[in-house]
Amino acid sequence: MMYHGRVGRYELIFYEDARGICQVRDYLRAQSKKVRGHAGWLLQRLEEDGPNLIRPSAACLGDGIYELRIIAERRQHRILYFFDREFIVATNAFLKKSDRVPDAEIEKAKKTRAAWRGHRGK
Repeated sequence: MMYHGRVGRYELIFYEDARGICQVRDYLRAQSKKVRGHAGWLLQRLEEDGPNLIRPSAACLGDGIYELRIIAERRQHRILYFFDREFIVATNAFLKKSDRVPDAEIEKAKKTRAAWRGHRGK
């Protein structure tokens, strides 16, 4: 697990797998400065507001999985995450190319949540 830091009531964590891969961090690093800046601003708001951050910035996709909605340079980037007590765990990030969030991305987030909970002994 990679700790991003605490700004508000919640602590944001970019999930890092057993091999040390952090997909969200890697995705954001590959983006332009403008996208990274907007994402950083929204991630800070998410730490401050938690589940009270709503559309157009964030939305619940169901089953405890949420999306952070980053719109920059006419493109829609998404970071999926879930809440675990005082933690917000960012699981995966991608460029949204259709009207719906792909089921495969939601499934990745759910599998990451299961791995996180298994690691934390839940």
